[in-house]
Amino acid sequence: MNHPAIPHPIADLIARCGGVVVDGAMSTALESLGADLNDSLWSAKVLVENPDLIRQVHLDYYRSGANVAITASYQATAPGFAKKGIGEAEARRLIALSVALAKEAREAYLLENPAAKREDLLVAGTVGPYGAYLADASEYTGKYRLTRAEYEAFHAVRIEALLSAEPDLLAIETQPRLDEIEAILGLLRNKPISAWVTMTLGEDGKLPDGTPVEEAARVLDAHPNVEAVGFNCLPQARVADALQALGRGTSKPLIVYPNSGEIYDPTTKTWHHPPAGGKHWSDLVPLWRAAGARCIGGCCRTLPRDITEIAKLMAAR
Repeated sequence: MNHPAIPHPIADLIARCGGVVVDGAMSTALESLGADLNDSLWSAKVLVENPDLIRQVHLDYYRSGANVAITASYQATAPGFAKKGIGEAEARRLIALSVALAKEAREAYLLENPAAKREDLLVAGTVGPYGAYLADASEYTGKYRLTRAEYEAFHAVRIEALLSAEPDLLAIETQPRLDEIEAILGLLRNKPISAWVTMTLGEDGKLPDGTPVEEAARVLDAHPNVEAVGFNCLPQARVADALQALGRGTSKPLIVYPNSGEIYDPTTKTWHHPPAGGKHWSDLVPLWRAAGARCIGGCCRTLPRDITEIAKLMAAR
């Protein structure tokens, strides 16, 4: 049986440019433009109500120097939309729309910048964990457990809808459980699409489900669809150690896009300013590159201005 060739847009971009600049937070940028995300659908709510705003956020991130636009599908799932009275057919359309909006932003950027190269501007269809659907901060605790079949049933519609819109790759992100990651990757087997996998981290330095980082790295290293491995939505102070542990288990490119430095309280769902003396991107990006990261961006509470700074630091390697 012949298996379809799997493209490697991240590896190709690293080979051409030496590194990859990932975009920043979708939710924070939407809120800065006036969107109200106080809803279980979170940023996916804007897919329904004001998709033009999502396109604008993607364009702003490309303008800031991002190589990759991550779609607004993190919390866009068939069960999540069903809770809002949206049927599966419309859910599939909205999920595919998230890819189309990022592609439209890329085309707008290319019109503004004729010297820019399309192959240096990627669209990553994002796949959040089951914990994101629960909307109770479970992506940071991993305190849920489904069977393999249940994970596959939950994620299948979104993945099918994303692939139908032909993103350059998938971003399987904010993942707290290795069993769920393996189930998601099972849905990609024999499909011509690559993905990065980024995980969250427990206070003990393991995945929230208790899996050691090195063990997760070895599992992901062996999967043909996985192009890069790393972490997102974690505090900046924990990144360097986490990357070093990850690098002991994989030879694949490392990726990280942490939060701004502010501290999230999952109990109150509020953000608090970091302690005095926190480090700046100019201190952190070189440190993370030294720890093996080749793909760097921002997660919660970051904005295009943060990505502008990261892009400059990545270019100054």
